[in-house]
Amino acid sequence: MKKCLLFISVALYMVACSPNNVQVNNELGNYFDSAGVKGSFALFNNGTGDFTIYNLDRYKDSVYSPASTFKVVHAMIALETGVVSDEKMTIQLDSAVTMEQAFKQSIVPYFQEVARRIGKDTMQFWLDSLQYGNHTIGKSIDSFWLNNTIKITPDEQLGIVKRLFFNQLPFQKRTHEIVKRLMLQESNANYQLSYKTGLTYKENGDQLAWVIGWIEENKHPYFFVLNLEGAKQVPMVETRINLLKKILRNQGFFEGKR
Repeated sequence: MKKCLLFISVALYMVACSPNNVQVNNELGNYFDSAGVKGSFALFNNGTGDFTIYNLDRYKDSVYSPASTFKVVHAMIALETGVVSDEKMTIQLDSAVTMEQAFKQSIVPYFQEVARRIGKDTMQFWLDSLQYGNHTIGKSIDSFWLNNTIKITPDEQLGIVKRLFFNQLPFQKRTHEIVKRLMLQESNANYQLSYKTGLTYKENGDQLAWVIGWIEENKHPYFFVLNLEGAKQVPMVETRINLLKKILRNQGFFEGKR
């Protein structure tokens, strides 16, 4: 099954397809089934403009809480406004925590305090400027990305990470570069893997998880979004990364040959 996809990329609607550049790969569903979850996955080859997608309808049409993947944009807003000076700036919680630690370890209270310092009006300005999901904050400035108030499609998430990589979001280059350093999780001679995870609960009580980012091999970036949900008993913290790596390995990554 091949379909033409309109790639939504932060405030711009760009046709990133020909009738043949989206390959729907239903075989990837076996990985979701084996893990006891459902969801979608998309991989965008920036060099060729080709997409590999599992569950196309969910990917392009369904909206979900971004959970801690919102920290990608949140960190950029904090840096751009000067609320956070750099990734080493600490906020005193039970102990002193830097933004780097809070980003990589998903320390929610750090970013809740950052959100309160940014303030609702400034946060709303940036969400509107970015056209981030439904750009809705609601009543709680320090939890709207966790409580199913703001919602975003997987396709929009892919637009965010792609434009981050190429310094194309409406922020200074320094802001982009700091957040890209925060995104980097693994680096070796074969590949560099950068991502941000997210985990929260849907209105029905099921877990909702994300992994968004990119993998580079031979200086070529490939952007991905993994979106999945499962029952409360699913060990989602481990499942999301294991599932991502199984799919990427299936697609020929991790050996430096892409």
